[in-house]
Amino acid sequence: MKKNLLIVLVLLVCKPSFAQEIVELRRSKESAYQAGEWFKFKMSYSGWMKAGEATMELKEKKLNDKPVFHVVGKGKTTGAISWFFKVKDRYESYFDIDNNLPYKFIRDINEGGHTKKLEIEFDQENQKAYVNNIKKKRETVHDTEFGVQDMVSAFYYLRNNYDTTNIKPGDEVNLTMFFDFENYNFKLKYLGEETIRTNFGKVKCLMFRPYVMAGRVFKEEESLTLWVSADKNKIPLRLKADLAIGSLRADLEAFKGLKHPFEIQFD
Repeated sequence: MKKNLLIVLVLLVCKPSFAQEIVELRRSKESAYQAGEWFKFKMSYSGWMKAGEATMELKEKKLNDKPVFHVVGKGKTTGAISWFFKVKDRYESYFDIDNNLPYKFIRDINEGGHTKKLEIEFDQENQKAYVNNIKKKRETVHDTEFGVQDMVSAFYYLRNNYDTTNIKPGDEVNLTMFFDFENYNFKLKYLGEETIRTNFGKVKCLMFRPYVMAGRVFKEEESLTLWVSADKNKIPLRLKADLAIGSLRADLEAFKGLKHPFEIQFD
């Protein structure tokens, strides 16, 4: 359980393997989200034990006099698990409204007493990431690639730019993600369609497989499965992770501010 719950939720726990195929990303004609969108997720461990909760909220703000989207993601342990291992994490991302490129990222975590606070400024034009390690009072500069995403902006970027119109099972998409002090190649594989039962009714979903590093936390590279609504919103409805010990499941519990109608099938 020492991987924070929010990262697991938004796929950003992934330190992905390197892929050999790249699916072309094309910007959708219409954005999948808008300011005011808010999600709340509940998490359970091994299918029965309440493990935690997480929220993600999207607002429109200004950063250096430039209009941007600002996302705040929060995650914490709850129930019996919090008795012996407390998690309280906060993630923030400021990214461009038009092209989804991040300008600033904040990671402020407390996981069982392990704390970290990083602020990262992205210079997309010069392909640099300026990392301010506030806890250790250390500033470093790292090379990146144009179009690099942070671990939160990547979630919104894919919702807007991954064309799912003609995808086939087995298709993969890659993007470069900068996490803490390093660049990672994020890989996501499309598995197919499935209709699942949710708190809101039956929902047709697209299933994806984010690749992760096998080892201490995950059983193998293909330990994560993500269900995303097959409508224009492309919202995450369920995430299941097979861990080295047990499993973790996250389900969407509440939402508001969706840009498009949420397509629900009623019995």
